[in-house]
Amino acid sequence: MLRLTKLKPPSPLSSSPHQLIQRCSVSRTAKGKGKAGQILKRSKITVKKTGSEPTPGAPTGSREKQERERLYDQCLNAPTPLRFLKPKQRAREAEREKLGLISKDRQIELDMMKKKNAKFRVSEKPTIIGTPGLDYITLGLVDAEKLPKYELTKEDGMKLAKEYSRVLMRKHRARQAAETNLLRMKREAIEALPGGLKEAALVPDLTPFPLNRFMATLTPPIDGYIEKIKEAADRISGKEKIR
Repeated sequence: MLRLTKLKPPSPLSSSPHQLIQRCSVSRTAKGKGKAGQILKRSKITVKKTGSEPTPGAPTGSREKQERERLYDQCLNAPTPLRFLKPKQRAREAEREKLGLISKDRQIELDMMKKKNAKFRVSEKPTIIGTPGLDYITLGLVDAEKLPKYELTKEDGMKLAKEYSRVLMRKHRARQAAETNLLRMKREAIEALPGGLKEAALVPDLTPFPLNRFMATLTPPIDGYIEKIKEAADRISGKEKIR
């Protein structure tokens, strides 16, 4: 029979040296140790120097690119014509204005309102109609001092607006009546056609007009009119050359 001897556990002092060898790599920063000794290295980007370095904030690139960037900045930083403020904020801003304190946004809003009012302000000088230098006033055909001056009130403007609306509605109704009359005449003309032509007339013709078509005239063109004009022009030019 085999005898099984009981093995004793090895003591820590009598352990073989191969048991102390590290079998897998362990990070030094497992518990935050060794972080102070590590040096973080940043990646450096090398930039080629071409003569002079561009100053920060200065526009670079072609002229079209600069104009495009300027347009983008204007669109992104465009001030609003009227800011949205709550009643409490509006009251607080009014109190600040009484004390002489105006914010930058409020100043921009006031400047835009002044420009808008100046645009629609009625000037005392008469408005020049036509090409400057060739209008009636500059040529002396009309005396500017004798032109009638009108001072319109709000009630006069409302009356003129109502009258202008009536005129536009009158024109619109007349145009509608003319179009209705044309459609009625078209249907009557199609109904008067025989059977085969009636079916062909009901099919819409989407063929584009020829590019060399002549202008529509009330009377038929005169045969040989252009040739006669050319002959007369040649005779006159020949006489002028002889002279």
